[in-house]
Amino acid sequence: MTEFKDIERELRLFRRRLFVAVGLVMVCFGLLLTRFIWLQVVRYDAYAAKAEDNRISVVPIAPNRGLIFDRNGVVLARNYSAYTLEITPSKIQLPLDELIDQLSELVDIQLKDRRRFKKLMEESKQFESLPVRTRLTDEEVARFTAQRYRFPGVDIQARLFRQYPFGKTAAHVIGYIGRISQTDADKIADTDDAANYRGTDYIGKGGLEKSYESQLHGTTGYEEVEISAGGRAVRTLSHTSSVPGKNLILSIDIELQKVIEEAFGDRKGALVAINPATGDILAYVSMPSFDPNLFVDGIDQQSWDDLNNSPDRPLVNRPISGTYPPGSTYKPFMALAALELGKRRPEDSINDQGFFWLGNHKFRDDKAGGHGIVNMYKSIVVSCDTYYYMLANDMGVDPIHDFMKPFGFGQLTGIDLENERTGLLPSTAWKRSAYRKPEQQKWYAGETISLGIGQGYNSFTPLQMAHALATLVNDGVVMKPHLVKILEDGLTHQRTMTVPKESYRIPLKQANIDFVKNAMVGVIKEGTGAGAFAHAGYEAGGKTGTAQVVGLKQNEKYDSKRVAIHLRDHSLFTAFAPADHPTIALAVVVENGGFGAAAAAPIVRKALDYYLLKKRPAENAPKIETVLTGDERD
Repeated sequence: MTEFKDIERELRLFRRRLFVAVGLVMVCFGLLLTRFIWLQVVRYDAYAAKAEDNRISVVPIAPNRGLIFDRNGVVLARNYSAYTLEITPSKIQLPLDELIDQLSELVDIQLKDRRRFKKLMEESKQFESLPVRTRLTDEEVARFTAQRYRFPGVDIQARLFRQYPFGKTAAHVIGYIGRISQTDADKIADTDDAANYRGTDYIGKGGLEKSYESQLHGTTGYEEVEISAGGRAVRTLSHTSSVPGKNLILSIDIELQKVIEEAFGDRKGALVAINPATGDILAYVSMPSFDPNLFVDGIDQQSWDDLNNSPDRPLVNRPISGTYPPGSTYKPFMALAALELGKRRPEDSINDQGFFWLGNHKFRDDKAGGHGIVNMYKSIVVSCDTYYYMLANDMGVDPIHDFMKPFGFGQLTGIDLENERTGLLPSTAWKRSAYRKPEQQKWYAGETISLGIGQGYNSFTPLQMAHALATLVNDGVVMKPHLVKILEDGLTHQRTMTVPKESYRIPLKQANIDFVKNAMVGVIKEGTGAGAFAHAGYEAGGKTGTAQVVGLKQNEKYDSKRVAIHLRDHSLFTAFAPADHPTIALAVVVENGGFGAAAAAPIVRKALDYYLLKKRPAENAPKIETVLTGDERD
């Protein structure tokens, strides 16, 4: 039986299917059209910018860091380019130690390099490129380049490095740079200067490198580069040159600095030398020192531990962070205060029997039996304690405080370094605020006595002592002490003075200033400093000082041989020269050095010999030992 197809039914079914298919196509086309309109019309601006970003890469150009020179144009910090072998931890495919082992077959990677790299990893992000070896030789570059395909995540980069040619000399002045840590990056991100640090890996970490970071860094430049889909640079579209940082021309004389540091030898302490008329710091010594070059590539853990845990504390910036009793170097200022406040006349004398009684407490003079009849001139020349015990008792703590404050004692000098300490210039108001218990807040008369000889609560930085002396010999004209004398534009070489004028003047009678300076000249000629300055060839003024580290019991005699080294007295000396027109004033502290005339004065002698006469200590010369007489023991 023949079966006939229902053609009409099949046509209807076909048409229905066709309509559904066309509908689906139209819906899909409509969705694509809607999406196209959304992307090309509604969101055109946003996506066009992103497309442009994919096509154009903005590459930062790090600026050259400004150079640092001494006052005579000697380079103290410079830049140089070198190749570094760098690892990006997030891109490596081998365990780190195994990778470095393989790399060491091509490039010399020492144990200290490994330790430094691991320390950098702890301070950095995983996607950052970190140096495992710096300053590669041409041969090492060639060996690695030939095997580069074996080490994903490892590459060679050309970098600018900082170098400090004089190593440890003036390290606390110059400071150092180091890689930008996460903490540094967070601080930069919170400033308006964040964009200026794109492409920069290093930042000032200490000394002038840190305090003048904004001037030294310069301005980052940019290149707009067209790139292909594969990420290769096709052409440069625009170029904005970077601007190098400003150069720092310091006030210090690096040769004078070297002479003084060599004079210290292995002793601890500090020295600051200032030109009184300008405030220029001619020498700034903190001993022991450290090599700032250790920090440039990232200091390894062992070297860091050696510096940080050393009992000699080489990282401490003693001229601004160390505080010491000024000892007898305070006496010329006490004498000047007595003259200005009308408490003493130069001819007023006392009979020093070797002690001063206050109530039932006996304050001993350093010289047993005393100095006999002592007027003001002699009190400075022979450093008579009894004279100043009596003077301090007559003056009182607050008048002493008010007179000394304008000289900068116990005050921030404003030097262009960070972390300067204020020290302590005591007063009754200070004691009330420093202590909680009423009996501790009370000022006792006996506490005033020790102030007269620079002991008691008195505690000043070596910078403050030098600054105060510079102000005195500058006839009361206060110049702000500074290390950077001139800022020089890196392109135009235009120069700007950092301290163009005086800060203020202390109203003092010239006759009183001249009397005190003349007495300090007497210290050098016939007093406690005479032994160290015999046959000097120039006329200078000075004052010896000895500061107690631990107090003595009443009637107890100090014997340095029976005291541990770290508890022995500090040795101090302040001086200025030439006597008639001072161009240098300096203060030195030798920690645990004993009498000022024995340890500190010879260092000052060598400094002045070089500064005034360009006379250097003879090589291999025997160490100078100053033999002290009874009147030189201070």
